[in-house]
Amino acid sequence: MTRVKKGVNALKYRRNILKQTKGFRFGRGNKERQGQEALFHAGADAFAHRRDKKGDFRRLWNVRINAGLRPLGHTYSKFMGILKKKEVLLDRKILALLANDNPETFKRIVEKVS
Repeated sequence: MTRVKKGVNALKYRRNILKQTKGFRFGRGNKERQGQEALFHAGADAFAHRRDKKGDFRRLWNVRINAGLRPLGHTYSKFMGILKKKEVLLDRKILALLANDNPETFKRIVEKVS
């Protein structure tokens, strides 16, 4: 079997890792092995937190809808139950936008539904 030297590939791999870890603290930004470990952990966290972000936004929408409903004499949970019974197809994101940006429109929707 012929001899294979991998100096070029190893250098390219090292450069890529160090380019991606630029700005990391301590040894992770300038040592190959620590940088690789940091990248693996960063990738795992990024994957998990993309999922978490969806829940975070849903919670934010719930708070905004509830804040828009309280002055009108309703609560979030009862209002969502009414929406489901009446088969209104507005999702939480749209309701939160209306409650935050167009309170008059949101008020008309609430009056129409309840």
